[in-house]
Amino acid sequence: MSNIKCIIIEDEPLAVKVLSDYIRQIPFLELNSVFKDAILAIDYLRQNSIDLIFLDIHLPTLKGMDFLKTLTNPPAVIITTAYHQYAVEGFALNVTDYLLKPYEFERFLIAVNKVKAGNLDRYKPTESQEIKDFIFLNVQKKKVRILFSEIVYIESQREYVRIVTTKKEYISKMSTHEIEALLPVNLFKRIHRSFIVSISKIDSYTAEMVDVNGATIPIGRGYRDILENL
Repeated sequence: MSNIKCIIIEDEPLAVKVLSDYIRQIPFLELNSVFKDAILAIDYLRQNSIDLIFLDIHLPTLKGMDFLKTLTNPPAVIITTAYHQYAVEGFALNVTDYLLKPYEFERFLIAVNKVKAGNLDRYKPTESQEIKDFIFLNVQKKKVRILFSEIVYIESQREYVRIVTTKKEYISKMSTHEIEALLPVNLFKRIHRSFIVSISKIDSYTAEMVDVNGATIPIGRGYRDILENL
């Protein structure tokens, strides 16, 4: 699947910097342009194909919600704002997610993974295309092929990740954010700042712990609703 092309509509320079830095950390996101004014974005959208808009609400000239109402066939939209009171209206306009400033990278990643999942649902492979069921990771100066179906869980170890599979374990120099962005969102879930688990390998769980293939993994306080929503 090709990268998700996105634009930012935001008039606060610091907010643009934070959002741009987050986008750069996600391999499947491609930032095409940044606009301080929604009017300029309307003209751009007429001439360019975009998959995702990061949209602030309080903008000069044309407010974010009013801008959304002008779009007849809008792409995915993630609202980024400091004002919670517009959430109901945003979801009524079919936005993908609503991020309240200041938001952490983990919350941002959950939002963009929703967009990624939606794109995967629309993606239909042709005879010349295949949806990959594996990833290649750097392990001891080699590129090692690891099947998604064999991964049990992934653990953060500072600047490294430990990938536990049904056959063996691997250590690769990357962050959990980086590897999470490479994993299919329908097969894997982050349940803790340091742990990502394979949904199909879950044997049982409580509000605090998950049992996967004989291992017990803690559930982070901010991730408890994820398993309940499977």
